[in-house]
Amino acid sequence: MPDNNKGVTGAVTSVTGTLGTAVGGISRTAGGLVGTAGRGLGNTINNTTGTKTVGDGLQGLTDGVEGGVANLAKGVEDGSKGKKPW
Repeated sequence: MPDNNKGVTGAVTSVTGTLGTAVGGISRTAGGLVGTAGRGLGNTINNTTGTKTVGDGLQGLTDGVEGGVANLAKGVEDGSKGKKPW
């Protein structure tokens, strides 16, 4: 899609798009780290204790955080580019 924004509007759109992409990427990375750590710790708990309840619960919780952060990151990225974030 061609960019029809010129002058100050184009500059502001470019800066907010760049910032939104950066914030979204950093957020997505942080969410991924939480999800990965939770899965690893959950597996360790399951294997060590032989009880799956706590480990699976931790994995579910961190997977939810990871998914929520990914959705938030997409909304930030879309919003910074002038798209509807929903």
